[in-house]
Amino acid sequence: MSNILTLLEHNPYHAKIFRDAGILGDQLGFPVYLVGGYVRDLFLGRPNKDIDLMVEGDGIAFAHQFATRLGIHNIVVYEKFKTALIPYDGMEIEVATSRTEIYHPDSRKPEVTAASVKEDLSRRDFTVNAMAVSLSPGNYGDISDPFRGIQDIQKRVLRTPLAPDDTFSDDPLRMMRAARFAAQLEFEIVPEVFQAILRQKDRLTIISRERVTEEIIKTLKTNTPSRGFLIMKEGGLLQTAFPELDVMSGVDVIDGKGHKDVFLHTLQVVDNTAKLTPKMEVRFAALVHDIAKPRTKRFQKGKGWTFHGHEEIGKRMLLHVGKRMKLSKDLRDYLMKMTKLHLRPIALAKKEITDSAIRRVMFEAGEDIDDLMILCRADITTKNSAKVKQYIANFDRVEIMMQDVQLRDEMRKFQSPVRGDVIMKELKLQPGPIIGKIKTAVEEAILDGVIENTYDAAYQFMIETWRKISNP
Repeated sequence: MSNILTLLEHNPYHAKIFRDAGILGDQLGFPVYLVGGYVRDLFLGRPNKDIDLMVEGDGIAFAHQFATRLGIHNIVVYEKFKTALIPYDGMEIEVATSRTEIYHPDSRKPEVTAASVKEDLSRRDFTVNAMAVSLSPGNYGDISDPFRGIQDIQKRVLRTPLAPDDTFSDDPLRMMRAARFAAQLEFEIVPEVFQAILRQKDRLTIISRERVTEEIIKTLKTNTPSRGFLIMKEGGLLQTAFPELDVMSGVDVIDGKGHKDVFLHTLQVVDNTAKLTPKMEVRFAALVHDIAKPRTKRFQKGKGWTFHGHEEIGKRMLLHVGKRMKLSKDLRDYLMKMTKLHLRPIALAKKEITDSAIRRVMFEAGEDIDDLMILCRADITTKNSAKVKQYIANFDRVEIMMQDVQLRDEMRKFQSPVRGDVIMKELKLQPGPIIGKIKTAVEEAILDGVIENTYDAAYQFMIETWRKISNP
C-alpha cells in the first residue's frame, strides 16, 4: 500500500479541498475526516470525483461555512440525517456529522443519533468503507482503521465491521450494496457475510423502492454486472428487488428437449452489452428484454419450446415494473420500446435484407436505432459458431445500410402526409382508435414502398383503407 500522504496529494485539486476543510474544522473546533468510498478508492487507485467528509461535531454548520469559503451559496441539507451536500465544480462534497443509523423492524426510516468517529465507522456497511483519514492540521493524514479495512482491500474481500446480521438488520440495503460492490470492485463476499444475507433477505422489504432501484442501476454500471445479479439471485434478494428476473431461472425438459436458462442468458446479454457501451439505459434494456419469457413459455409437440409474443407482452409488463421501481417516464418508455423491437434486427439478420424492412425498423426505433443494434448484437449468445458468423455478417450489412445519412434524415423526419385531423375531416369520423389504425396503415404502405411518400398517394390509400374497413 502506498503512503497515505502521497495518496492524498495525488490529485492537487482535491488536496486543496482537504487542507481547507481541515483548517476550517480546526478553527471551529470540529475534527474533520475524509471517509468512505473515497478512502477505499485511494488505496485501490480508482478514480473518485465525489468527496465524503465526516465532522465530529455540527456537520451542517460546518457545511454552511465551508460552502461559503468555496463560493457556493446553495447547499442541500438533510436535517434528519445530519448531512449536507455541497455541489462544487462538477463534483459533490458530502458533509456528515459522525452518527449512527438504525432501522427498526417495520420502519423504512432510520433513527439517526450522534456518535463518535469509531461508532460511526462501525455502523458502515463494509470494512473497506469503514476507514477515516484525519484532515486536521495537527494530525493530517493519520488514518483510523479500527476494522482492518486496509487488510481486506489487500485480500479483496467484503466483510462487515460488526456481526453481519446486525449490520444488515440495521440497514437492509447493505445486502444489495454487497452484490453491487462485489461486481464493481471485483471483490469476494466472505462466507459468513453471504450466510447473513440469506438469513436477512426478507428485511429488504422495508427499504424504499427508489433506493433498491438505485442499487440495481449502479450494478448495471459496473464492468461485469452479471456478478452482482448472480449474488442477488443466489442470496434471495431478487425475490424482493426484481421478482420478474428471479422467476427467469431454470430449465424445463419435455421429450428430451430443453430451452436456455433465460436468467443466465439474460446476464450474458447484459455483460455483452456492457462490453459494447457504457450507456446504462442500453444495459437496462438488456436486463429486461426477455422479461416475459417465463409467462409465454410453451411446449409444442414436435417443435419444442416457444416464447411467442414475449416482446409485446414484455413491453406491457414494463408499465407495471416501471411504476413499482419508480423509474422515470423517459426510461420506462425507452425500455418498453427496446423490448418491443429487440427481435426485429435479429429477424433481418436471418433473411434477405430489404430496403423496406430497414426503413420500418429505423422508423420505429427512431433516435434509439443505434442502441437497438447494440442490444441485438449482444443478444447473439448461441454456441453455434456458424450461426454467429452468419448473424454478425448480416448485422454488419444492416448497419452499413443504416449509416446512410440521407436515409437517417428521412426516417427522422418521416410522418404520414395525411394526419389525424385530415382523416377525421375527410372521412367524417370522430376521434377514436380507427383514426390511428388508418394512419398506421398509410405509414406502413409508404415504408414498405407500396405507395409513394406524397399527399395524393397517401390520400388515395386512406380512402381505399377506409372502404375496406367499413365494408369488410
